[in-house]
Parts: sequence; structure tokens; C-alpha cells
Amino acid sequence: MGLAERAMTKRTGAILIAAALLCSSLVLVAGPARAQSQGSSGVSNFLGNIFSAPKNSQSNSQPDGTTPQQQAAPATSSSPLPWTGEDGASGHPLMTAGAIRQAAANFQNCVASMWPDAARRGITQPNFERFTAGLSPDLRIMDLMDSQPEFTKAIWEYLDILVNDNRLAKGREILAKYKPQFDAVEKAYGVDRYAIASIWGIESNYSTQMGDRNVVNSTATLACIGRRQAYFKDEFLTALEILNRGDLRPEQMRGSWAGAFGPTQFMPTAFKRFAVDGDGDGRRDVVDNASDLIASTANNLKKDGWQAGKTWGYEVVLPQGFNFMLADRSKAMSIAQWQQQGLIRAGGRPFPDSTEKAYLLAPAGTQGPAFLMLQNFRTIMKYNPAEAYALAIGHFADRLRGGPPFVQPWPRQERVLSRSERLELQQLLAQRGFYKGTPDGQFGGQTREALRSFQVSIGAPADGFASADVLERLRGR
Repeated sequence: MGLAERAMTKRTGAILIAAALLCSSLVLVAGPARAQSQGSSGVSNFLGNIFSAPKNSQSNSQPDGTTPQQQAAPATSSSPLPWTGEDGASGHPLMTAGAIRQAAANFQNCVASMWPDAARRGITQPNFERFTAGLSPDLRIMDLMDSQPEFTKAIWEYLDILVNDNRLAKGREILAKYKPQFDAVEKAYGVDRYAIASIWGIESNYSTQMGDRNVVNSTATLACIGRRQAYFKDEFLTALEILNRGDLRPEQMRGSWAGAFGPTQFMPTAFKRFAVDGDGDGRRDVVDNASDLIASTANNLKKDGWQAGKTWGYEVVLPQGFNFMLADRSKAMSIAQWQQQGLIRAGGRPFPDSTEKAYLLAPAGTQGPAFLMLQNFRTIMKYNPAEAYALAIGHFADRLRGGPPFVQPWPRQERVLSRSERLELQQLLAQRGFYKGTPDGQFGGQTREALRSFQVSIGAPADGFASADVLERLRGR
């Protein structure tokens, strides 16, 4: 399945990084994605614009089939760009320029028509009128929802952006400043404080890049216009529920174009499912209250399956001649079984528990580091369904804990394929009978499997890595 077809996620980061991450350098799974506003800066948005798809109902990524954050550049302060007035790239009938204009003309009626549903959720009529007064369609969101960015960054460049000395220094300050809150949450939920601090840092650069769009206005726009109306109607009504209950004030609900808000980027429905009152003041303020923010993020991870006292995974060294067909999420084995395949932990350290089940991730194929991924890695992926994102979170958490950088180098000499080259690669794989999907220039598991099959046919290591060399081999040169 192409990234554009992944399901929508429920939480998202806040900013679009100028350049997106190269799909061939990482492995994404089908799941929701986050799409962000240009004025925001979460990591999910970065990945979201690179890979699109929604997460399951319990995830925090954004909805829309275009994902989010994974970004780390500072938010911009310039005025938002206007809608281009063009048809959306998805080709969906509701994303044509004519359909968008027609829906926009009916926007006020559409919002008013949702009052009965709001009433059934316990929202009072005065509050409904108050919170929807002055709303107007933000049509620039239609461009963001259907954008097809040119991906130009490799996974190692992505990690360089997100896991850096400045962010690590700020993370350590946050851990020290809120030590009592982290102590209490770690005891109550069993979730590693460094994982929570990592999500906070990567999603919003510690509350400095949370997005600047009005969440109610954004979700109302998407509930009435475009191809994800049913999904966003729920997000819109849930945003009204949050305001009606008094957990947050209207001015606090600012975030990405898809509606994710706060330092760890909750979509409204994710807030409804996971937000908790960490300090007992009667409100669940995940924007400005550190106790509530830390506890709510921990509750999210715990309910998604976090295993207390466990790590996310290990960097490993593969033996010569390793069978890369084993590097697949569906082929989990115990660490003892992986050791029998010749894998050792990077740095020569022992594995704490050889009975743990793990799958192997080799995002740069034979040329880069490899990792055994445990249950907590899968839990992080429920927050955002991109393995590159989860790897950044896990590694950043380890570095905050005092751990070292990765032992093995990345193949920084590799040239990143352009979108047109990725499309050509899929077309060539299809012509040879290896790829059964519809070429779209976005790489997912189906492309990786096709690449492996081609590599086997030519006697090359079947690592599924889309390098410039493998493209040349497909061209027959």
C-alpha cells in the first residue's frame, strides 16, 4: 500500500519542514497520518506531509491521509497563504475546485446543521453559538490536505534534525524542571519519563512550535469541505465538547491545520480518550499545565500497550551474508532466535532478556544500522505510524537518558531519489511483474517487497532499500 493510502491519524505535529523525508530511507506502516499547517512545527507534520495516512482511533496522528509533523524547523510568523484555487492532487470528487467552492458557499449552513449532534453530546446552545460565532472556511487547508511534496531527506537527515544537541539540552532542562511531575506519572502509569519527554520535544520542540491555526475553525472547515468530512465532523464536535466542559479555553486550542494541538499534539478525539487531570484541579489542560500534559501523554502510551520497565529496541550488528528477507515486521522472533541468526547487540553489550519478541528493522539496508524492535516500539508507532518517527522518539529518549549515538554509520553518500525517480522505480518493478500496486512515487511495504523480489532475481542482497544503484539496475544499465 502506498503512503498516500494509509489511514488517518488522530494526533499531529505542528510544522511543515521545508524538505520532507525520503520515503525509501524508512519503513512506514499503514495507519493514519498527520497533516500540518505551514505555520506549525511538530514532527508528525513533517512525516505527515511526507507520508499520508490515518492512524487507528487510538493514535495521535492526524487524519486525512496525509501525515504530520516530523519536523523541527521554527514556526513561521508570516500571514497564511491563500488557497490556490486548484483541484486537489488526490483526484477525489470533493477535492475539485468547483466542489470546494460550492461547499465553502454553504459553510455557515453546514456548521449550523451540526447543532443537533452537538446537543446530543451535551453542548449547550449558548456555548455552541459562542464557539462557532465568526467561523469561516480556511480553504488553504484544502491545499495542505492534498499536497504532494517532493521528498528530499533521508532518514539519517531526519534524525539529525530531530535528535540534536540543542533539543537534548532543552529536554534535560524539562526533565529537571518537572521532576516531581515525571516522578508521579512514572509511578502511576509505568511509562518511561524519557519517552514522554522525547515526544514532547519532537512534537513541539518543547512547546515552542505547536501550530497557530484555530482548531475549531480548522476542524469545522474540514467537517464541511473536502474528502474527510465524516472524520472531521467528529473532531469538530469533540473540540466543542472540550470547550463546553471547560478543560481548555478557546485561545488555547490552536494547532495544526488538521486540528492537533498542545505540546504533544492531541487531536480532539485523542484528547477525549486519553486526557487526564494530573493535578486534581478539575480541568484537563494538556496545553499549559505540565502535570496534565505529562500524565495524559503517559496515559495514551499506557493504553496503547506500553510495557513498564522495558525499552523500545536495540541497535544490532548483522552478520555477513545475512538474509534480509527476515527484516520484516511480520517476522518477529525471540531475541535468542535472532542471536542464533548471528545478530549481536551494537557495542557488544548483552541483551537484558533473550525471551523478548522483536522484529528487525534495517531502514538503510545493508549499508546502515539495524535494529531489533520490541513492543514499546510498536506502541510508539500507535502515536504516529511511521517507523522513522518511532525510531527518532526511541533514540531521543535513550540520548536523554545518557545513552550514546548509534554505533554504526548511515550511508550518507547515498543520493536521495526524487519523486519522479521513485515513480519510475515502481513503474519498472511493475513492468517486470514484481509490483502489483498503482505506482504513486510513495513507498510502503508493497514497494519494499517488490524491490526485495527484484534483488533476489539479480543475486543482490534483498534489503529492499531503494538506492540509485538499484534504480539503474532496473533500467538495465
